[in-house]
Amino acid sequence: MADLDPSGPPMANAPILERGGRFSHARDRWRKLPLPVRIILWIVGVLFALWLILFITKGRFLKDPFERTMTSLLQREVAVGGDFQLYFAPVSIKFRAERMTIANLPWASLPHLFRADLIDTRIAPLSLIFGDKYRATWLELRNGAVDLEWAKDGKTNSWSLGDPNKKGEPLNLPLIRQAILSGTTLRYRDPRLQLATDIAFETVKAADTRFAGDIRFTGDGTMRARPFALRGELLSPNATVSRGKNRLVLHARSGATRVDVTGTLSGPTELEGSDLQLVARGPNLSHLFDFLGAAIPDTRTYRFTSALTKVGGEWRFTRLKGRFGDSDLAGRMTVSLPGGRVSINADLATQKLDIIDAAPFFGYDPARIERQGAAGAIEVEGGRPRVLPDAPLRIAALRNFDADVKYGVKTIRADNVPISNVALAVKLDRALVSLSPFTFDMSGGHVSSDIEINARGTPVRTSYDIRLSPTPMGSLLARWGVSESGTTGTIKGRMQLTGLGDSVHDSLANADGRIAVILLAGSMWARNVQLSELDIGTFVTKMFQDKLKDPVQINCGLIAFTVRNGVAAADPIIIDTRKNVMLGRGGFSFRNESIDLLFRADSKKISLFSAQSPVGIQGWFAEPKIDVISPELLARGGAGAALGLVGGPVGAMLAFADIGDAKAAACGPVLAGANAAAQRTRAGKARDDVGRGTTAKDEAGKGTKAEAKQQKKKFLGIF
Repeated sequence: MADLDPSGPPMANAPILERGGRFSHARDRWRKLPLPVRIILWIVGVLFALWLILFITKGRFLKDPFERTMTSLLQREVAVGGDFQLYFAPVSIKFRAERMTIANLPWASLPHLFRADLIDTRIAPLSLIFGDKYRATWLELRNGAVDLEWAKDGKTNSWSLGDPNKKGEPLNLPLIRQAILSGTTLRYRDPRLQLATDIAFETVKAADTRFAGDIRFTGDGTMRARPFALRGELLSPNATVSRGKNRLVLHARSGATRVDVTGTLSGPTELEGSDLQLVARGPNLSHLFDFLGAAIPDTRTYRFTSALTKVGGEWRFTRLKGRFGDSDLAGRMTVSLPGGRVSINADLATQKLDIIDAAPFFGYDPARIERQGAAGAIEVEGGRPRVLPDAPLRIAALRNFDADVKYGVKTIRADNVPISNVALAVKLDRALVSLSPFTFDMSGGHVSSDIEINARGTPVRTSYDIRLSPTPMGSLLARWGVSESGTTGTIKGRMQLTGLGDSVHDSLANADGRIAVILLAGSMWARNVQLSELDIGTFVTKMFQDKLKDPVQINCGLIAFTVRNGVAAADPIIIDTRKNVMLGRGGFSFRNESIDLLFRADSKKISLFSAQSPVGIQGWFAEPKIDVISPELLARGGAGAALGLVGGPVGAMLAFADIGDAKAAACGPVLAGANAAAQRTRAGKARDDVGRGTTAKDEAGKGTKAEAKQQKKKFLGIF
C-alpha cells in the first residue's frame, strides 16, 4: 500500500481536524472571558439545566425530599398521598399535590392543620425570598380543610409553624389573585375571644362575563356566647380583564344586629388597601361591640354607614355617619390589635343629641327609655321613686381593651336642659377610665369636669370633680320662675366626691367629699308662680316676701354640703341679702335619694308683718316638694288668733312680728366656700346659727337630751 502524499488532496479526516479546531477556538474564547463572567454563565447553565429537568419531569422525583424537608422545617408531619409536582412553569413555581396533609400540634382539637384532596397553585418565587407575604397568582383547592386554633393559654396557635413552643403569631394570609375552591372549609377557634366559627367555601361559575368565578361562602358560630351567621360571595376577575379587582359581598347577623359589607379587594385574601362600604344596624350598638369584647354605653336603635379599609394592622372606619334613636352621629374610628389587645381610637360628633338618647350613657335601661321616654329613668323601689342609675360597669370587658375617644355634641334637644357644646375625651388604659376633660355650656355658664373610674382593683373607685364657672342666675333658673330681666346675680359651684362601687348609685351611696354653690353679689327677682310644683320662684317668694315686687338684693350666699358615706349635710347654707339672712339646715342622701332641708329667713330689721316661718324641701330626688305650711307658721297663726281675741288687731300683729336680730354675714368665708365652722358675722364673730356640717339626725345625738329634742323639733331629719 503506497504511502500517502502529504502534498496531495485532503482526506476524510480533514473535517474532524476542522471541527477540533472550532472546539479549540471556542475553548480559547471561553478561557479569554473574565472569571466572574464564566462563573455567572456556569450558574445560569446549571439553573437552566435544573429548570429543564424539572419542567420535563414535573419535579415528581422531589416528592420524598419535599416531605422530609417540610416536616423538618415545620416540625409537623407533612405527607402527600398521591401525585406530586414541583417545577417552574415557566417562571412561577407550579405546585400540585394530591391527598396532602399537614399534622396539627398535639394540643389541637383536630389531627390536621391542613388537608386537601387536591392543592394546585402557582407561587411568585421572589415572594418566598423577599417580603413578608407569599404571593400566589392561582390557587385551586378540592375538598380542603383548614383548622386554625389558639391554645387555651393564648400563647401558641396552630398556624405558627416551626418551634411548637414559640409565641403564636397573628394570622398572615398569603396573597392570592385568583382561586377556585370546591368543598373547602375553614375552622377557627379562639378561647380568648370566646370565638368559634366554621365557614364553607364553594366556587361556582360567575354569571358576569367579567369574572372568572364566584366564591360563595356561608358560616355560623358564636362569639362571647352570642351566636352569629354569615354568608357572602367573592367574584374573582377574569384573566382577560386587565387589572381586575375582586368584588366582595358579605352579610352577617346576630339576632336583630345586621352588618353588610360590599366593595372590592385586590385579591381574595388581600385585605390591605381594600375599598369597602359597611352598613350596620340593630337595636343596641353595644351588642355589636360585644363581639370585640369592648364595652360601650347602651344605645337606642341605630343605623350607620362607613367606608372601611385595612392599613397595616388597623381597620379604619372613615366617613362614618348615621343615627341612634333620634340623634345623629358622624366621624371616624380605628380598630387595631396591638399585641393581641383590642384598641379603639375614635373622633365622633353629634349635631343634635336627644336627651332620651343620652340617658343610656349614664346607665339607664334603653328599652324602658324607648317605651316611657323621660319617665323611664325613674323606678319605684320599696315604695319610693329612684332616679340614680344602678346599672353596673362591665368590668371584665373594660379590662379587655383600650380606647382613646373624642366626642362632641353641638346641642342637646330637651325642654328643660339648657346644655350645648359638649366636649368629652374618654381614655381607657387597662381598666382605668378617664373622662377628662368633660365640658359643656349651660345657660350662659360653663361646666368643666374630670371624672376617673379605676376598675383595676376591687371595688371600683370613682372620683368626681365638677366645676361650674360663674353663670347668670336669671338664665340658669328661668324655668323655675326667676326673671332674667330682673336678675343680675351670678352663681358658681364645685362638686368633689370620691366613692366606691361599680355603678353611679353605688359610687355615690358611700361617697365622701364636698359640694358648694356660691352666689355672688347681685339681684334676684322671682315671679309669683303656682305652688303646685317645686319652683325656685315660689321658694324665693315664700322665703323673702309675699309678693316680690322688687328684686332681692343679694350680698353673698353659699349653699354647701359636706358628704360623708353618701349622706350630704348642710355645711353651711347661708344667703345674706339687703334685708334678710337666710339659713338652711338638713341635707339629702345619695343612699335612698331622700331630701330633707329646712330654710328660714330672719329679718335684719324689725318687722311687724312677718310670716317668714321655715320652708322645707322634702321628698325624693325624683319627686321633691316644697312645704310652705310649716308647724311654726300654724303655731304663729294660732297665737295670732288668741292674741287677737285678747288685744284686738294689734295683739294679732304681735304674733307675726320679727324683732330683726339677724346677723349679717361676713362675705369673705361665704365667697371662699368655707365650711360652717369658718363662717363669721360682719362684726367678725363666729356664727352660732349655721350648724355643724351634720344632719339633724347626727346633731340630735350630741349635747343634752333637751338640746336633741329641740334640734329634732326645729329642723327636719334626713331619715
